[in-house]
Amino acid sequence: MSRNGRKIVIIGSGIAGLSAAVYALKCGYEVEILEMHNMAGGLATSWKRGEYTFEGCLHWLVGSKPGADFHSLWTELLDMSKLSFVDPEEFVRIEDEDGNGLSIFTDVDRLQAELLRIAPKDANAIYDLTHSIRSLSKLRMIDPAGNIVENGLNIIRDLPILPVLNKLSKISGAEYGARFSDTRLRAFFTGGDIGKMSAIAIIISLGWMHARNAGYCIGGSQALIRLIEETIQRLGGIIRFNSKVDRILVQEDKAIGVELQDGETIMADWIISAADGHSTIFEMLGGKFADDALRARYQQKEPFASYLQVSLGVARDLRDQPAMVRSLLKSPIEVDPGTELSYIQHRIFHFDPTFSPPDKTAITSILPTRNYEYWKLLRENDVLKYREEKQRVAEAVISILEKRIPKLSADIEVIDVTTPASIIRYTGNWKGSMEGWLIEPGAGFKPLPNTLPGLNRFLMVGQWIMPGGGLPSGPLTARPAIKAICKQDHVPFSITVEHAPKCEEIAV
Repeated sequence: MSRNGRKIVIIGSGIAGLSAAVYALKCGYEVEILEMHNMAGGLATSWKRGEYTFEGCLHWLVGSKPGADFHSLWTELLDMSKLSFVDPEEFVRIEDEDGNGLSIFTDVDRLQAELLRIAPKDANAIYDLTHSIRSLSKLRMIDPAGNIVENGLNIIRDLPILPVLNKLSKISGAEYGARFSDTRLRAFFTGGDIGKMSAIAIIISLGWMHARNAGYCIGGSQALIRLIEETIQRLGGIIRFNSKVDRILVQEDKAIGVELQDGETIMADWIISAADGHSTIFEMLGGKFADDALRARYQQKEPFASYLQVSLGVARDLRDQPAMVRSLLKSPIEVDPGTELSYIQHRIFHFDPTFSPPDKTAITSILPTRNYEYWKLLRENDVLKYREEKQRVAEAVISILEKRIPKLSADIEVIDVTTPASIIRYTGNWKGSMEGWLIEPGAGFKPLPNTLPGLNRFLMVGQWIMPGGGLPSGPLTARPAIKAICKQDHVPFSITVEHAPKCEEIAV
C-alpha cells in the first residue's frame, strides 16, 4: 500500500476506531491506533471463563444479507465471506410468571398471525405494526458520507415509506406500546430504554430481521472485530495495546499529537478520537473546545443506561429453549439502590457452538441500571461488599431462570457477573453506558457534529456522534470522517473492496 506521507493517530480500537483505520489506510495514510485495553473491540467484546465464552455486545448485525443495506459497507472493512450468520425465526419470547408466552417472530406474516391469536382485541394496532414493519423492511438507508446526487436514487425509492418513517420517529416506544391492551405486547415496546427511544428504532430493526438482513454472526462481535484487525494488519496499520491517552496535544488551535499516560508523546497530522466522548472533550482536551451547546448536550441529553450482566456456563444442552426470553416478573428484582426491574432478559446461546463445549450452553442475562456510581464506588471502596452484591444479583437471576428451566443451578459450572464498574474500567464509557446517546423521538438519524469548535485537524467518530449507537455507527461515522480529511488534504478518497460479498447464511 503506497503512503501519502501523512499520519493519523486514532484513539480507541472499538468498531469506529478500527473502521476509521481501514478507510485511512486505503487512502494512503500511515495509521497508529492507541488502545488502553489489551484487546480490540471496546464495547464490542466477549470474554472466556473456563470452557465458556460470554458475549457482551452483538444481538444482530445489520448488513448480514448480500446486496442489502450496509452489506457493501462491511465488505469495505472485512472479508464477509469468512462469517457465518444465523437468522432466527423467533426474535424474542415474552413470558409472564404464569408461563403465558408471546413470540415475536422475525417473519412479519407469522408475527401478525401470532399477535392476532394472542391479542385479537388489538387487531387494528397489530395491522398497523405489521404494515410498518413491511414498509421499513424496504427502506434504503442514506449514506452519511454521500451527497444528494449519490443518495438520490435511494431518496426516490424511499418516498412512499416517508409517511411511516415520519410518524414513528416522532413518538416514543412507550407511547407506541400504549396502544396495545395485551401486557406482554405492551412490555415489548415499553421496557427500559426502548420505551424512551423513538419507536422507529425497534420497528426498523424488526424490518431488517424480516428482510433477513440482521442476522447473528457465529462467534459474536469479536468474530467481526478480528476480521477488521486482519484487514488493518494486511494494510500496514499499527494497533498499540495498553496505551492509554492522557491528553491530546494542541498547538495554535490545531491537534498535533497525543501524550500517553506514561509520558510518551506521539505526533501526527490528524487526531481522530473513537474513544468515549465525554473523556475526549473534558479530560483529554480539558474542556477548552466545548462551547455552550456541547456542554448542554452532555448535561441534558440522555445516554443509554449502564447494566449488569450475569453470565452462566451450564452443563446442559438447552436447544429446547428459545434463544432470547424476556421474563415479566410479579415481584421486581432489586439491582441496586434505586433500581428495581419488572422484567429481565436472558439470551441462551445454544445457536453459537463456539461459546461452549458440545451439550453445554452459555447464558447471559442483562439488568439495566442508571446507578453506575453505586457500583463504581463500591468496587473502589469496599471490594468484599462489591463481591457480595454481585453474588446476590446472580442468585436472584438464577432463581428466576429456574422457574422455566427446572434444577438449572445443579448444572451451573461457571458464574460471572460484570457491572457498570467493569464497563468503565475496560472501556471508559461515560456513566458505564452500554452504547451512547439514545435516539430521542423527533431527532431522526442525523449524526451529531464530528468536529469541535475552534479545533483543527481533529475529528470524532463512533456512538457519541451517531445517536442509537450499535455496530453500524462505526463505519457510518468513520467513512465521512476520513472522506472529510481526504478532501482537506487534497487526497483522493479511493476505497476498493477486496473481498467477495458472499457469506454463508444459516436459518434456525
